[in-house]
Amino acid sequence: MIKKCLFPAAGYGTRFLPATKAIPKEMLPVLTKPLLQYGVEEAISAGCDTMAIVTSKYKKAIEDHFDTNTDIEKSISGSSKEILLTEVNSMIEHCTFSYTRQVEMKGLGHAILTGQTLIGNEPFAVILADDLCDNIDVSVLSQMTSLHEKYPDCCIVAIEEIPEKDTNKYGVISGEKITDNIFRVNDMVEKPEPKDAPSNLAIIGRYILTPEIFEVIKTTKPGKGGEIQITDALMTLAKEGKVLAYKFDGKRFDCGSVDGFVEATNYFYNKG
Repeated sequence: MIKKCLFPAAGYGTRFLPATKAIPKEMLPVLTKPLLQYGVEEAISAGCDTMAIVTSKYKKAIEDHFDTNTDIEKSISGSSKEILLTEVNSMIEHCTFSYTRQVEMKGLGHAILTGQTLIGNEPFAVILADDLCDNIDVSVLSQMTSLHEKYPDCCIVAIEEIPEKDTNKYGVISGEKITDNIFRVNDMVEKPEPKDAPSNLAIIGRYILTPEIFEVIKTTKPGKGGEIQITDALMTLAKEGKVLAYKFDGKRFDCGSVDGFVEATNYFYNKG
């Protein structure tokens, strides 16, 4: 089983300035809950009990959130507001939260490599908190961990169909169809222009990775934007037939953009 989930959370969140000048983008709330808490809840639903978070010196609020606050708890004790902290306090009680700092921002691949010290030598999940996912029945990560049980030697990326004009915002895959929603990847390109994209199947912020990815990242040269791209590292494994793409069941919001953040807020408000 996948027990550890890695959360890369060291980025600056510049698209949400000035809000993110002092507040980590992962702590921006959709209604009353921070994006990162939604991600942790999804990880728990998939059986993870160890949350490994890659942060920076500007992200202390993340550590504070997943810790007790005796002053607040004392002030609301016995009141109707006491229940508002039940979910996060349950997480603190039943999960282990560990942190390491990414000193330089060198891309998602580098952020994942930074988390190696927290993960060790075992398969693990990765959630990008600004990709907020919702499903009525089974969470996206739960769907992926079930698939991992059938293909334990493969890395798995979550994908969805996007408009062709948007391929330059995502990693894009093509591959051999195994079932209607599972592909064995044979090509992965980071943010291709529409004319160069191998398909309109885009990778979103959910991954299951095998520990060999760490050694691959170490030999992966900087790619798009001069950053170490996880897409490039995964392509190395895809050449060996070790990467699957899974078209998940659920709804995903790009909360790294203002439009997606507003859409998610309206969706969860109306969902009640």
